[in-house]
Amino acid sequence: MGAEIMVEPLDTGRPHPARVYDYLLGGTNNFAADRAAAEEGLRVNPDAATAPRQNRAFMRRTVRFLAAEAGIRQFVDLGTGLPTAPTVHQVAQEVDPAARVVYSDNDPLVLAQARTLLTGAGNATYLHADLREPERILHSPEVRETIDLDQPVALLLYAVLHFLPDPADPYGIVARLMADLPHGSYLVISHITADHDPEKWARFSEVMQRQGIPTRLRSREEVARFFPGMEMADPGVVPILRWRPDEEVPFTDAQVALYGAVARKP
Repeated sequence: MGAEIMVEPLDTGRPHPARVYDYLLGGTNNFAADRAAAEEGLRVNPDAATAPRQNRAFMRRTVRFLAAEAGIRQFVDLGTGLPTAPTVHQVAQEVDPAARVVYSDNDPLVLAQARTLLTGAGNATYLHADLREPERILHSPEVRETIDLDQPVALLLYAVLHFLPDPADPYGIVARLMADLPHGSYLVISHITADHDPEKWARFSEVMQRQGIPTRLRSREEVARFFPGMEMADPGVVPILRWRPDEEVPFTDAQVALYGAVARKP
């Protein structure tokens, strides 16, 4: 998995987005502070537990599309969170066992879990890095040893950009990442929104802010701005329930509250 990684000590007294997300998914890789933050969010918006599960379903559909229909064999998953089966490499390697994946997150617990999960997982590795350091990510040994940047790559940003407030320049970060990827690469984004139920999701966002987790709710138009000049795969920027569903689910766009899209760099 590359060179030895220097990681800051695990701070269990403060909630982390990856661990809060894990708790909302029903996972056990979380601590009291994460559970308290998640439970406070659920009290003001019970649908906060529905959105993560449907986001995982969106991941499965988009990775399957990229591998089976778009012919992509290389994936970089940023802000990956704690491993939840099926993972990106499991979905992609169902199509082609030679598919390669780099996962990245900035939580030390994710690093520990990834090391365990990826033991024996061919063509998959983990990079401990912060999304706010795009140049470091794509120039890291982990990426350079796993990904051929002369061939198309899928950049995956599932439910992570809403943790970047506007002053962090999320649009610039995505633009710099895509600038280093070759033509024919793809960008996949899912992003929380308050478009369908402003009051409920604003309350959830306020709770996360109080817990030290910035949560920037963005409109459909704001999400679409992450894809300038790109070729959108049908059906474009839509609520994730409407992105090529393979089954009907008993939820509404207001409950899931995530936009999603897949686009190709021409």
